[in-house]
Amino acid sequence: MTAVSEHGGPSAFESTSYYNGITEDGDHPILVYRSDHLTTPFPRPVGRFASLAVKTLRGVFDTSLNDVWETVGPQVRDLIKARKIHQTSIDPARFLTHRPPGDEAKGSLGPPVIWVGVYPGSTSPATAHDVSHEILAILLKHEVDDVVVEWREAVPQQMTGPALMRHVGSGNATHHVRRFVTALLGVPLATEEMEEDAQGTLTLYFHENKDKHGNPSDRVYGVSNCHVLRKNTKVDYEHKGGAQRDYVRVCGMRRFQRGLDEITKAIADHGVLADLWAREIVKLQAKEEPEPGGREGALHDEVRKDWSNTKLDRNIGYVQHADAIKVDEGGTGYTIDWAAFLVDEAKVKGQFEGNVVDLGSKFSSQELTTLFYPVGTGPTTSKFPEGRKLRIKCCATMEELAHPTEFDSEGQRCLIVSKDGNSTDLTVGRYAGLVSFVENEVGVESES
Repeated sequence: MTAVSEHGGPSAFESTSYYNGITEDGDHPILVYRSDHLTTPFPRPVGRFASLAVKTLRGVFDTSLNDVWETVGPQVRDLIKARKIHQTSIDPARFLTHRPPGDEAKGSLGPPVIWVGVYPGSTSPATAHDVSHEILAILLKHEVDDVVVEWREAVPQQMTGPALMRHVGSGNATHHVRRFVTALLGVPLATEEMEEDAQGTLTLYFHENKDKHGNPSDRVYGVSNCHVLRKNTKVDYEHKGGAQRDYVRVCGMRRFQRGLDEITKAIADHGVLADLWAREIVKLQAKEEPEPGGREGALHDEVRKDWSNTKLDRNIGYVQHADAIKVDEGGTGYTIDWAAFLVDEAKVKGQFEGNVVDLGSKFSSQELTTLFYPVGTGPTTSKFPEGRKLRIKCCATMEELAHPTEFDSEGQRCLIVSKDGNSTDLTVGRYAGLVSFVENEVGVESES
């Protein structure tokens, strides 16, 4: 719990409630300090129907901070570093405060914020107060006076046999629970040496047109992170012919067991529904109807029989190349963290569809359409992908990232992004608009 300081540290209530709503699981950050605490008091709910204000994180577009961040951002990072503050990230952000339930008015979008993440207990409100005023002084030199500096506690986290199965449509009862053994993007991955430390997902496929000798090649590679496929991320790696192979596998044991458990739960859930429907049919038709077939049961038997042996059943290829993790490559300040593995043709070819993401069953098609196009002014002209299969066609340019053409229901620029994660499945959020400055637990700094 953050203590109240003479320099405006938040109360215990404000500290734990200020960022209410910005995370789906309710585990929102702890506020350490904010520079506008004197001019913008945090209201404590009062009255019979009192409720906490709910906030949503927004991107930063078309503000005074956008005009100067390329210059000011590195200065802020260097200032915090010079004060030897154990920060995890420096993020530009804005927060939308929603209206109370029953109030149809639009929410209020707050000012641009320089959002500093620090390790729990590492930075006092007094220190944050002093550094915040130094940051505001830097901004004033660039004629920016409408930015707030906020500090929160934050711990960085780095995510980390038979042919793959055919993707099936959402009308099939096994659609969601078979995703971990299909050939679409998002396949859970683990290597033998890294299975206990890191597991990740398949990001992209790419085709090698010619080999290193210029001869035509039909080999296909898969891309993931270097920290997922290699234990030593500080040196470049290239597999040489004849050398021992570092095999890449579909699922580590934890993810594989989770997949089996999901199938088992689906069987139980459908058993409950089958019993309910059978009894309802009896009442409606006054005769016994056969219970729907247990398709998940067949899937469970097949997966357990054909995929349980890690070494014999789940090898999908072997690591071919991994660049050492580098920061500031080409003067960009970004982190390069990627590796490629040669795909086993027999494992993938039969069900290969290219770079396609299965949008899963977590959200309905209506929910996803609303999440991706939050305009709220009428139907979108975009069509939901058939079979819930989203094909990856191109990459966004720097100009498109900086100046998105879409607007949300508040009339603010927005760029909606999604991630198909090993642990979280599909998640949807907003692009921040400006780069953040990040420092991991061993002190490596980068932009993201």
